[in-house]
Amino acid sequence: MKVTKALIIADPWIGYILDGSKTWEMRSTGASHRGWFGLIRKGSGAVYAAARLADVGAPLSSAEMIASFDKHRIPEEMIRSGAVEKWNTPWKLADIRRFRKPVPYRHKSGAVTWVHLDEDVSRAIAIELGSEVGTESLSVVTSVSPPKQQKTPSSPILATRVESSKTAGALLGEVKLTAGNIRNSHIYLRDLFDRFPEEAVGGSNRHEKAAREVIVDWGGASPAQTDLDGSKKLFRSRGWIRTFFEANDASAGDRVQVQETGPYSYRVRVKKRGGAR
Repeated sequence: MKVTKALIIADPWIGYILDGSKTWEMRSTGASHRGWFGLIRKGSGAVYAAARLADVGAPLSSAEMIASFDKHRIPEEMIRSGAVEKWNTPWKLADIRRFRKPVPYRHKSGAVTWVHLDEDVSRAIAIELGSEVGTESLSVVTSVSPPKQQKTPSSPILATRVESSKTAGALLGEVKLTAGNIRNSHIYLRDLFDRFPEEAVGGSNRHEKAAREVIVDWGGASPAQTDLDGSKKLFRSRGWIRTFFEANDASAGDRVQVQETGPYSYRVRVKKRGGAR
């Protein structure tokens, strides 16, 4: 097959597509194209995978968006806030094939939906697709229906954590939990704070929110969306933290690992005393 066009997708969304947990790419408009196209990781200058655009659905209401989380991976909090109000049209993907090695491309100036690939890039993609991509990539996704459920562990939160742990992240650091953290449902980030982007750091109260929010994968059914409190040096939104602690049986002396999985995207995991996670 010949892939002549590609779509630019930002993190964390492209990461979810690449690990097989996202089969709908939400866009503000429909598309006449059907068939194969490349997936460009925003800011990377490279095509990371190819997929087939199987269908484009009608625009969804907020309620329909919330009910379809398992397909598009947009958190309910983000949907209710109106932050993605215009991104309500599902482009339904199938046969997602991740490349062993990303294919560089030349991005021409100008804002476009589709990037038209040069001939040499199309040839390089054809070579990737002709190789045994299955040995080091996700299994081919042949349907846009929700993925089959895994055998359910004792907690649904733990089940989601197994699924969301696939994508590797760069370790930002670790913080030690105190009894006050457990009691008040917060995580001090003082030792790591200068490693977060300045535009995601706000003031001391909710009226002084930052210009940007970050997405935090904590292992639950829906990632958290929050900015950072620059005064207290912690995640401002804390509604998810108590459940995070309870799901991991966290206690004072345990550590929380913070990983950066993409631009404005992080993962937190509990590391038990003695090294067990």
